Amino acid sequence: MGLVLSKWKRLLAFQLSLLLMLGLVSCDKPDLVVESGFPTPETREAVSPIRQVSEVSPPETIQQLRPLLDRYRPQVSIVSPKADTIFNDDTIAVRLDVRDLPIFQNGELELGPYIQLLLDDRPERAIYDLETPVILEGLSPGTHTLRAFAVRPWQESFKNEGAYAQTTFHIYTETGANTPDPEVPSLTYNTPRGIYGAQPILLDFYLANAPLHIVARESEEDDILDWRVRATVNGYSFVTDRWQPFYLTGFKPGKNWLKLEFLNEQGDPVPNTFNTTAEVIVYDPNQNDPLSQLIRGELSAEAARSIVDPNYTIEPSEPLEPTLEEISEPTVPEREPEIEPEIEPEPEIEETPEVLPEIPKETAPVTEEPSAVDETQETQEIELSPAESIEPEETTPAESQEPAVEVEAEPEVEAAPEVEIEPESIEASPEPMPEPEIEAVPEEVPQSESVPMDDTSS
Repeated sequence: MGLVLSKWKRLLAFQLSLLLMLGLVSCDKPDLVVESGFPTPETREAVSPIRQVSEVSPPETIQQLRPLLDRYRPQVSIVSPKADTIFNDDTIAVRLDVRDLPIFQNGELELGPYIQLLLDDRPERAIYDLETPVILEGLSPGTHTLRAFAVRPWQESFKNEGAYAQTTFHIYTETGANTPDPEVPSLTYNTPRGIYGAQPILLDFYLANAPLHIVARESEEDDILDWRVRATVNGYSFVTDRWQPFYLTGFKPGKNWLKLEFLNEQGDPVPNTFNTTAEVIVYDPNQNDPLSQLIRGELSAEAARSIVDPNYTIEPSEPLEPTLEEISEPTVPEREPEIEPEIEPEPEIEETPEVLPEIPKETAPVTEEPSAVDETQETQEIELSPAESIEPEETTPAESQEPAVEVEAEPEVEAAPEVEIEPESIEASPEPMPEPEIEAVPEEVPQSESVPMDDTSS
């Protein structure tokens, strides 16, 4: 019995130890930080996966407009305030100078090349007019830093040497805050900021004092360290060693947060003012501002060219206006004279029918002659009636037909009115046509001839 109990005790102890080990393993849930494009889940109990962002090509319209500004190498400088100036007021005037880049804003699309001005770690405003100084009011006492750099109309910064400038000044006194080390590389977060209505959304930054990768990688024994930039969007991180704009998709409607960090070659953050920046933006698909239309492709490169060329707005309007005027003006007067000559010959048509009523007057006696023949049949003057009736009847229809033909030949010049008049003349000609009645008269004539023969004998 003792042996059996000892075996059961050993079995129970083994099971208890196994359960304890499983419990310890389940409690160990370390956070996983994965870079280079992989999500970083905080706990295993996360139900919804982190939405991943993806890099895509720039919008087609931006690709077509970008070369028009690549020929510029803007040189930006801050004229005032001067470096390390101490002001005894909380209001200052900022003046900038820009060379080799036209600074303007298109009036219709409200876009154009501009200078982005930042005060400390916050964007102050986009500057489209260099003639008017920028007034900063209500500045807190202490040290402040201004940063300014040239930007394309679609919020992408110029990255040539000289496109960035900064200066540090003091309000009432120097405190040392907001003072970046000029000997250490620094990162300036540019975009995204604010509200966006279309994807992809531009991620852009400017680097100052950052060494070239080829120089940093020449020797491992020098003090020049290589660098990288880590970007985190809604918890999804990726690391890049490229200094270029990134067009990203995968943003959710509503609020989204981003974080940029400047890292050394070991992957550690480089300590310097502004080298780590976080921002919250809003993605609203219903937003319909000109920039959103440009990204969605609703604006063509030709329609949006006025945001990169200040003189392009006049060119498309000039050829359109004269072409419409040239077409409309000549067509109207050309049709009017065509109608007027058609009205002028109408009185000529009225003159021609005046000749036509004369024809029935000539035919009227012809119709009266057969009536006279009827009367002569009753009288004894029959010898004249057959001779006169036969001769004029043969001649009058021929003569009456000939003037009808002549009248028809006169209005042949006008085709339309003649058709209406011809049937009237044709109706007039058949009126004397009762010649068959005259042919019937000679049948009675031999009877009348016998009568005068008796009279002459007597």
